Amino acid sequence: MKIVYTAFSGRFCDNPRALFEELSVRAPGHEHLWLAAPTHRHGFPAGVRTVPFGTSECVEALEAADVLISNDHVPLDWNKRPETVYLQTWHGTPLKRIHHDVLWAPEGRLEYLDQDVARWDHLLSPNHPSTERLRNAFGLSGEIHETGYPRNDLLSSPHKAEVRADIRGRLEIADDVTAVLYAPTWRDDQVFSAEQPDFTLQLDLEDFARRLGPNHVLLLRVHNLVADRLVLPEGAPVRDVSDFPDVRDLYTAADVLVTDYSSTMFDFAVTGRPILHFTYDLENYRDHLRGFYFDLAASAPGPLLRTSAEVVDALLDLDQVVAEHRDAYAAFRQTFCHLEDGHSTERVIDRILPDLVREPGTVSATRRPA
Repeated sequence: MKIVYTAFSGRFCDNPRALFEELSVRAPGHEHLWLAAPTHRHGFPAGVRTVPFGTSECVEALEAADVLISNDHVPLDWNKRPETVYLQTWHGTPLKRIHHDVLWAPEGRLEYLDQDVARWDHLLSPNHPSTERLRNAFGLSGEIHETGYPRNDLLSSPHKAEVRADIRGRLEIADDVTAVLYAPTWRDDQVFSAEQPDFTLQLDLEDFARRLGPNHVLLLRVHNLVADRLVLPEGAPVRDVSDFPDVRDLYTAADVLVTDYSSTMFDFAVTGRPILHFTYDLENYRDHLRGFYFDLAASAPGPLLRTSAEVVDALLDLDQVVAEHRDAYAAFRQTFCHLEDGHSTERVIDRILPDLVREPGTVSATRRPA
């Protein structure tokens, strides 16, 4: 059988990566093929078979697939065979409204993406609250599988400390340095603006460096939709990890997450480490630009901070932040991380793809990821 994988239009990451790492071991007799964007080919391990994303060869692979595993819409024109199984894993717990629930979208965009939604045979849900939100947003009538996310199995794996040491070594982060992962989401008006403005940070990098000093490092991970328009001042005290293949590895390396409305908060909460929300445009984003499914202020696992100075203040006193939000963090984890037990990959394969593997069960929670 031919299993085709794609993530974010050609990256080696996310739920498809986790499923590939397991299936390539448990189903070695099948053909495993990735769609790879040329600009991200460096992120694929040696020996992984790929075809260039968006090419005629890519379309041929999609149309010949017995199983397609994707974490996002496949924005290409192709014909799905009736016997092909399309597993859509999606890529995050939705706080911000998605697809047909958004407050605004460019004319024709949702209708075009609906062509891909119509091809889906299975959809994963990371937790119970997300299931009906995903169903309604995409207009699905079939079963949605509440499995948790395979990509997050690493965060509960006995190998997580080993991976953390490896990633921090590659990023040259000393053991005594606090790694701050800043992962803001994208803004619709920036991405879909006719002018395509540059993406600029609201975080004051000079203040970050001056007040936190050399024992802190900022790992900047902007959304892939705006990464190519990021403008950083020369000599900025930041390590741009926007092009790092998989954010799950960065989760292991980070000591604290700073985000806004990104679904990274739900994944990072599996680690139990502090989360700060830099919500400088909360009212505009919530009420006009995108909209929320629930009240972030009432549910957030950490403080909502309106200014860059407040973010640095919180980083200077993380112990106090943790103490003040301990109960809220625990409730957040109970609500959104109840399936993140290190066995999501196993559940997905055993429920949806059992015919691909030689025997039931898996060792995904104990095998060291590639």
